[in-house]
Amino acid sequence: MDYIYLHGVRAKTLIGWYDWERLAPQVVELDLEIGLPSSRAATSDNLTDTIDYDKVVSTLRASMAEQHFQLLEALAEHIAHIVLDGFGAPWVKVSVTKLGILHEVGRVGVTIERGSRE
Repeated sequence: MDYIYLHGVRAKTLIGWYDWERLAPQVVELDLEIGLPSSRAATSDNLTDTIDYDKVVSTLRASMAEQHFQLLEALAEHIAHIVLDGFGAPWVKVSVTKLGILHEVGRVGVTIERGSRE
């Protein structure tokens, strides 16, 4: 399976279990690996034969700006559904990271995989 990856994507969303976390949107960092529905783009050299990662990023940022989440797991699941259902990917791996949210902890995050690599 061919896949594209997007690492270090930053986006704002309202997220957190505690009230103090939901006072203002936070910047989270996303790492995505997205399975492609076919390998046609490798030979066609045509954007229409792959998943447009610019559209993926803009779609995710827009959705995250409108949605509120309590848990990183719920945000990761939301992102996975957008990629699978909205872009036709057969498989996706999503990592979501909060930056500097805990004292003396640089990053806290979660990784999920959805779909099939077959």
